[in-house]
Amino acid sequence: MNAPHPPKVAGIDSTVPAPAHTVAPSSPTTSAVTTGPGALLQDRLAGWVSDLTTLHELTERLARTGTLADALQELLRAGAALVGARRGLVVLEPADGLGPRSTIGLGLAPADLGHIETVPRGSMPYGDLLDAPVGPPGGVREIVRPDLFAEDGLDPRHREVARRLGYAASYALPLSTDAADRLGAAVWLYDEPAEPAERQRHLVGLYARYAGEHLARLLEVERTRACMATISEELLPSRLPRVCGVQLAARHRTGPRGGGDWYDALPLPDAALGLAVGSVTGSGPSAVAAMGRLRASLRAYAVMEGEDPVAVLSDLELLLRLTEPARSATALFAYVEPAVHKITLAGAGHSPPLLIGERRTEFVETSVSAPLGMLACWEAPSVEVQAERGETVLLYTDGLLQRTGDPVDRAFARLHAAAAGLPRAKRRDPDALVDHVLRTVLPDGLDSADNEEDVVLLAARFE
Repeated sequence: MNAPHPPKVAGIDSTVPAPAHTVAPSSPTTSAVTTGPGALLQDRLAGWVSDLTTLHELTERLARTGTLADALQELLRAGAALVGARRGLVVLEPADGLGPRSTIGLGLAPADLGHIETVPRGSMPYGDLLDAPVGPPGGVREIVRPDLFAEDGLDPRHREVARRLGYAASYALPLSTDAADRLGAAVWLYDEPAEPAERQRHLVGLYARYAGEHLARLLEVERTRACMATISEELLPSRLPRVCGVQLAARHRTGPRGGGDWYDALPLPDAALGLAVGSVTGSGPSAVAAMGRLRASLRAYAVMEGEDPVAVLSDLELLLRLTEPARSATALFAYVEPAVHKITLAGAGHSPPLLIGERRTEFVETSVSAPLGMLACWEAPSVEVQAERGETVLLYTDGLLQRTGDPVDRAFARLHAAAAGLPRAKRRDPDALVDHVLRTVLPDGLDSADNEEDVVLLAARFE
C-alpha cells in the first residue's frame, strides 16, 4: 500500500474564455496605494464576477442542448472544467424506475466503461449516491475520494480497475431536481491524488442543480417520444402477411411527436391482397389515434368490398366526414391479384405508386383527386395496372418527398432516379429495394427519427 500523502487541490481548467471585465494587475508605482482592505475586496469582487461569468457561459451551453445524450455530454465537459478533472462518467438511472438507463463517459472508451461496470456497485461513488435515500429538496451531497490507493477499505476490483485506467481520485455529485427526484450521478476522475477546492465545489454544485432541472425536462421529452413511437408502431402491422405469388417489405419512420402516416397489407378472399398507405393531417397523440381508427376502418371496408377500391375509399371518406369533420387524410388502396399480376387501385390526394422492373421504372398514372374530408362527396375512377413477373410496385407517403427539402417535381425525380439506379440483385429482394430507395432519396441522416415528417414505404414484388 502506498504511504498517505497530502492530496493536490485541482485547478479550474475552464473551457470558456476569461471574462474581459476583470481587474488589471497593479503596477509597481501604485502598489502602495492599492494594498489594504479595499484592494482585497476588489480582488474578491473580480473573482466573483469571473466565477459568475464562467457559470453563465456553461449553463447557456447546456441550455442549447436539445437531446438527453447531448446534455449529458455537455454536463460532463462543463463539470470537468469546473473541478479540474480530465475524465468522468455520468450514470443515468431515474429513481422512478421508468428509464431510460445509460452510462456515458468523457475521455473513457466503451471498453473503459465496461471495466468500471465490473467494479461492485457499492464500491463506486455513483453506487453510493444512487442507492442512498434522496436528500432534502435542493440539497447536494457530494462524495470526495482524494486518494483511492491510500484508502484501507478500497475494493480489490476497484483498485485493479483504477490502476488499469490510470485514475487515482474521484469527485461525485448526484443529479436531481428541486422536487428531490433522483435522476442519476456524475463522477469526475483525476489522474493523480487531488480534490476540488471549496470554491470549485460551490460552482459545480450550482451548475449541477441547474443541470438536474434541464435533464429532467429532456427526460420527459425523451419518454414522450419513445411512448409515441411505441404507440405508432403498435397501431401498424406487427408483421406482413405471407401471400402466394407476392413478396412484401415495408419501412416506417416516425417523427419525434408521432405522426399519422400508416400502411397496411391484408389477405383478402379469392387469394387476393389488399395494400394501403395513408396519412392523417397533424401530429401528436390525436393524429396517431385518428390514424389507428382509419386503418381499422379501412381493413373492414377492404374485407367487404376490396375488389372495388373506389367503394373502399368512398366509405372511408364518409366515415371521416361524419366522425372527424375537422380532419382530412390522404389514402391509396390497391386490390392485388397475384395470380394474374393485376393491380386495381384508387387514390385520394395521394402520391402515385412507382412500378419498378427490369425494363421499366415509371409512376402509375392515377386520376387527380382531393384528399378525404375535403369535398362533400369523394369519388374518383380507379386505375388498373398489369405488372410483369419480377416487377415491384412501391407505395409511399408524402413524407418521403417532403423530407428531401426539394420542390415536389425535383423530389419525384430523385425518387425515380433512386429506383431506376437499383442494382439488378436488389430488384429481386423487396427488403433490399426499400432500403436502397430510403438511403438514396434521404441520404445523410434525413431518414432519422428526429425529422418531423413521417415516412412509409410499402413494396410488393410479383414472383
